[in-house]
Amino acid sequence: MVKVETIYVETGGRTDFIDITGKVRDIVRSSGKREGLCVVYVPHTTAALFINEGADPDVARDIATLIDKLIPWHHADYRHAEGNSAAHIKSAIIGNSRVIPIVEGKLTLGTWESIFFAEFDGPRRRKVIVTVI
Repeated sequence: MVKVETIYVETGGRTDFIDITGKVRDIVRSSGKREGLCVVYVPHTTAALFINEGADPDVARDIATLIDKLIPWHHADYRHAEGNSAAHIKSAIIGNSRVIPIVEGKLTLGTWESIFFAEFDGPRRRKVIVTVI
């Protein structure tokens, strides 16, 4: 049986990274699945998901800082009428889903890994869909 749940995330700024690992782990645990896959998906065109070190918050801050420098909010070549082209580009590059194996009832994340929701056009209320297969 497949389990699908939605996590709601409140973001606080234009660029904001939120660790959702605990919420995803809770969904996997409550599914009762011992082996399988956990699909984490963001149905928003200006948000994304990534997995990286969660033990040191400076890692996420460094990623946010550099991605904002690489893809600036304003650029003369942007044409999108809403004015949030940078958010769409960042989301497209990082991606809107991740698949994590489940082994012995647990996500197979590395020792320091966490799952991050990445906001690029906030602040907003967003959703993340978690499917356990």
